[in-house]
Amino acid sequence: MSSAEAPFAGRRPPLRAAVAAFAVAAAMFAGACTVQPLYGGGSLTGPAAGGMAATLAAVSVDPVTTRQGLEVRNHLIFLLSGGAGNPADPGYDMALAVSSSSSSAATIQISTTEQAPSSSLLNMTAFYTLKDRATGEIVARGTRRISSAYDVPRQQYAALRAQRDAENRAARELAEQLRFAVAQDLSRRN
Repeated sequence: MSSAEAPFAGRRPPLRAAVAAFAVAAAMFAGACTVQPLYGGGSLTGPAAGGMAATLAAVSVDPVTTRQGLEVRNHLIFLLSGGAGNPADPGYDMALAVSSSSSSAATIQISTTEQAPSSSLLNMTAFYTLKDRATGEIVARGTRRISSAYDVPRQQYAALRAQRDAENRAARELAEQLRFAVAQDLSRRN
C-alpha cells in the first residue's frame, strides 16, 4: 500500500462520497418535480378539450382606448386564437391597459453633422387582469414591459414614422409576452 492510499484505507475518498451524495439528492429532487410542456396536451386541459391551445382560444380580450393598446390587443387576439378572433363564448375575460413613453437614449448627442439622427427609447407597459367568466374570480393579474430603441431623424415626418414603427414593434413583442404570461397563469390554475 502506498503512503497516498494509507489515510483512506478501508473507506471512500471524501470527494467520491460527496459526488455520490449529490447524485442521490439530485435524483430525489428531480423525481419530485413535474415538468411538462406548456402547450402540450395531456393533463393541461381547459374549458374546451384540446389542451392549452383551446384554453387560450377561450380568452376574450376587452376593448382598449389607445392606439398602442389597440395594436397590442389585435396582436394578442391573433396569438391567443390562432387568427380566429375573439371567441363567441369565452371562458375568460382579459382586461388590458397599455401605456407608453419615449425618452432620449443618450444624455448628450454628439454628431459631426446637423442632419445626424439621434436615438430614442420607447417603453411600453401592459397591465392585465384575467377573470374566469363563470365564477367571476380573478385568475391572474400582472404587468409586462418592453423597450424598443429607434433612431430619430431630423425630418419631422420621418421622426413620427420611426416612433410609430417602434410602437408597432413593441406592441407585437408585448403581445407575445402577454400570451406566455396568460398561458403560464392558466397552466398553474389547471
